[in-house]
Amino acid sequence: MLIIGERINATRPAVKEAIFRRDSDLIKKEARDQAGAGADYIDVNGGTTPEEELENMLWLCEVVQSAVSAPLCIDSASPGVIEAGLKSHRNGKAMVNSISMEAGKYESILPLVKEHGAGVVALAMDDSGIPRTAKDRLQVVERTVEEAGKHSIPLCDVYVDPLVMALSSDGSAGLMVIEVLQGIRERWPELRTTCGLSNISFGLPDRRLINRTFSAMLMAHGLDSAILDPLDKEMMATIIGGRALLGRDEFCMEYIKAYRAGRL
Repeated sequence: MLIIGERINATRPAVKEAIFRRDSDLIKKEARDQAGAGADYIDVNGGTTPEEELENMLWLCEVVQSAVSAPLCIDSASPGVIEAGLKSHRNGKAMVNSISMEAGKYESILPLVKEHGAGVVALAMDDSGIPRTAKDRLQVVERTVEEAGKHSIPLCDVYVDPLVMALSSDGSAGLMVIEVLQGIRERWPELRTTCGLSNISFGLPDRRLINRTFSAMLMAHGLDSAILDPLDKEMMATIIGGRALLGRDEFCMEYIKAYRAGRL
């Protein structure tokens, strides 16, 4: 399963302060720690203020790419910021986080995804907001597939986010995500899937227990990727074990390697 490290995000106070002070050492450490823990992509979000976001993104991209070879996930709601991040990207295949089927969003971002040969996280929502049923979310996914086709973007480059909601306020939130994953696998097997796992446990005690249990369930239902904190050692151990159990780790070599390295 592809891991997108979420820690370099301006919503985190320490990262926001580092961006403000241009503390490259802290950002480099965050990038190296995540890559070392198994992150395949490093998400970068510099949204401190709208006026400073573009400059912040360019700085973050340069600093992170000087520290690690992992590709970046360019995280912004601004097409201009996304374009700048993609233009500065040099570590392999970039990813964009994210698009939705809201008017004005996919039209401006999908051409950038195509131009730069990037992957893209696609939220299962539109102008009506977050759909309340799995059926409605799959209808949004259908529109996403149609738009990707219009721009000649391969479906294997589209990572659909079914949108994980809090279990504490909706007891069917976990089952909803599973139902959407099943629908995607049945109708569009080439599509990829991802999600922000930690949303499921919002408002609950021992959040990490819920998060890692949910990760194992979603992997069993075909989840391809997750946006998470790779420094959560128990979560990463669950994912490594899950890969082996699902036949995604030939001869369990990655599991054994992780064990020998003390990562379990």
